[in-house]
Amino acid sequence: MMLAAASCVAQEPKPAQWFQNVKLSGYGLVQYQASGKKGDKSNSFDLRLVRLSLDGRIQNDFYWKAQVQVNGNTSTKGSSPRLVDLFAEWQKYPFFRVKAGQFKLPFTFENPMHPIDQGFMGYSQNVNCLSGFSDRTGQHSSNGRDIGVQVQGDLLKNARGRNLLHYQVGVFNGQGINTKDVDQQKTIAGGIWVMPVEGMRIGVFGLEGSYAREWSYTDDSNVKHTEKKSLPQHRYAISADYKTKSDWTFRTEYIHSTGEGFKTSDNEKNPDLKLNGYGSKADGLYALAIAPIKKKKAHLKARYNMYRRDGSWNTSKTMYEIGADYKFSKNIGVTAEYVFVNDRTLSDHNYNMADVQLQFRF
Repeated sequence: MMLAAASCVAQEPKPAQWFQNVKLSGYGLVQYQASGKKGDKSNSFDLRLVRLSLDGRIQNDFYWKAQVQVNGNTSTKGSSPRLVDLFAEWQKYPFFRVKAGQFKLPFTFENPMHPIDQGFMGYSQNVNCLSGFSDRTGQHSSNGRDIGVQVQGDLLKNARGRNLLHYQVGVFNGQGINTKDVDQQKTIAGGIWVMPVEGMRIGVFGLEGSYAREWSYTDDSNVKHTEKKSLPQHRYAISADYKTKSDWTFRTEYIHSTGEGFKTSDNEKNPDLKLNGYGSKADGLYALAIAPIKKKKAHLKARYNMYRRDGSWNTSKTMYEIGADYKFSKNIGVTAEYVFVNDRTLSDHNYNMADVQLQFRF
């Protein structure tokens, strides 16, 4: 990267050449959701996501992006606006690209997908709980992102020029977005996948690191103390997806995690160091299919979505989802789903949900 920068300086380009293709874009998700969960019934409209992003290129070789979320969360009153992405990537060589800043973790196929493109009312439970969204560790909601540096690339072209192998690996703080490292121990995450036929990916991912928290309190003698606790995290995922030219989509991922979590969320003010009591194991699996009614226009869909917060069936939560979507144009569409939920952590295991979303981009 330093050599590339030196080369740019040596050429002394005109100021207008430095920034190219600068673009402002964004998207919004307006949601209506109803739940029949006993003791916690709900029926509400919500602004699920509103985001704005600015991206462009510098001297062709560098791509950069900044993205903010401008709405809060109506259920947890999450702060807003907040920075979601801020990174630059050196893209001169397809087989070796370097990205630095705050961006999506290289863990699972679904995590880096656009919230609209992933196809359902939300990311699957295992990705939400084990890939930096509403993580079981108690980490503040980070939308699957962290701060660090990553290398990635495509290798082994076939006779038609299509790449057969992709790799990506990064080093991160392990604390989520907009947060410095706490325990000075970095998290390593990455994956590798093969693409045997066009539209198909089969991959494995790994994450090795820790999540730490610092807690301050004042004792009965009015003396202030600060304690720190670090929780090791070991995770892997096995993933496969296939998108056909005729617009069919199939995707499945299994994620396994070892490592305990804190009881309270880091979103709370000065959260303590108590553990959640779920133990050190968790896993989850989803499998989905999206079938075109009219190519690129309308689809039917179904998803099996299961998560076990302590790795046992006694704590499993399984969601059986069916739905449909329709695109009025390239940039606006609507999706609707019915969900049957079996949650074995509840005394009354079964309940129903409905979800409708208006999705738009600009």
